[in-house]
Amino acid sequence: MQTLTPEQKDFLMKSIRDVPDFPKPGILFKDITTLLNDTQAYTLLMRHLEARYKNMDLDFVAGIESRGFIFGAALAAKLDIGFVPIRKKGKLPATTIAEKYALEYGVDEVEIHIDAFRDKDGARVLLIDDLIATGGTAEAAVKLIKDAKGECVEAAFLLELAFLDGAKNLRKTVPVYSILEVH
Repeated sequence: MQTLTPEQKDFLMKSIRDVPDFPKPGILFKDITTLLNDTQAYTLLMRHLEARYKNMDLDFVAGIESRGFIFGAALAAKLDIGFVPIRKKGKLPATTIAEKYALEYGVDEVEIHIDAFRDKDGARVLLIDDLIATGGTAEAAVKLIKDAKGECVEAAFLLELAFLDGAKNLRKTVPVYSILEVH
């Protein structure tokens, strides 16, 4: 399966802006908006994702709200398959399935439409998001895909915060592909 060269990874990493002390003091936020508005970086990323997944016989790409929508919808269009949004509670208009996950202080919840995969049992689904940190949202999303009768064949992330072990934990249930790692 295709991966990027060290030079390509370095180029993408340099296109992402670091914002210190956001959203609170002590956090170094990885701002992907600078990658998105850099034509060369975004094109490289999307071409890479297309090449990696074009022969995986996928039926759908599922993206986690909200930045997963940016990559997921574009990739689904390139692969000529459907896109499925996984959203925060109360944002989807029809019948949904919900999954709760733990936050640092409390609990949150994500949902998927019950018929997200058009009643195709065993639909092959790629899960995508911009970043994996502790992995709670991604783990909930994988459970939702299964509950909606899909098969999550891989979870892909632009950035992995490796020091938080979210991807390591998620790998216990699904293959994980992190394009860039922050140690």
